[in-house]
Amino acid sequence: MTADEDIRRAVAVLRRGGIIAYPTDTVWGLGCDASNPDAVARLYELKRRSDAKAMITLVADEAMLEAVVDDIPEAARQIIAVAVSPVTIVYDHPYGLASNLLAPDGSAGVRITSEAWSRGLCRALGRPVVSTSANFSGELTARCFTEIDPGLLAKVDYVAEYGRDGMQAKASSVIKVDSHSRVTILRQ
Repeated sequence: MTADEDIRRAVAVLRRGGIIAYPTDTVWGLGCDASNPDAVARLYELKRRSDAKAMITLVADEAMLEAVVDDIPEAARQIIAVAVSPVTIVYDHPYGLASNLLAPDGSAGVRITSEAWSRGLCRALGRPVVSTSANFSGELTARCFTEIDPGLLAKVDYVAEYGRDGMQAKASSVIKVDSHSRVTILRQ
């Protein structure tokens, strides 16, 4: 199967409110349509994760980021421009994302993915995709496909064929940049 066909199949599942397992620019992730609150709720349940603990969202590019963050702080633009490894930025009050994807303060973590398959996925769907590590909450993060719990994979609606033989690096850095361009490092 080609990467494009794999993406088309994943997008069909996402459009139906399904959950996928897929490669990202960090670790293997679980995802759903970031604008679908029912899919987001189902993903929290599948991961056995408290919905008080927000999940990250991937976008394909800066244009897609601008579609969910009205006014990107200059500090965030500078961080994106100089980042040499994946960085998720937590923005104040994004819009167009499922309300249950937001943190209690109304913020959300969004990352422009640098990985071709996940970028193609976001583009083909035409909106952001949730990206949370492919593990049950509290368990070790799977760094590659073969480390993912088979019981977890059995619960998702689609597992990408692409990227199963690779080893991903690590989770992204997470930096909060508020509307006044104040920067707080949340995870390195």
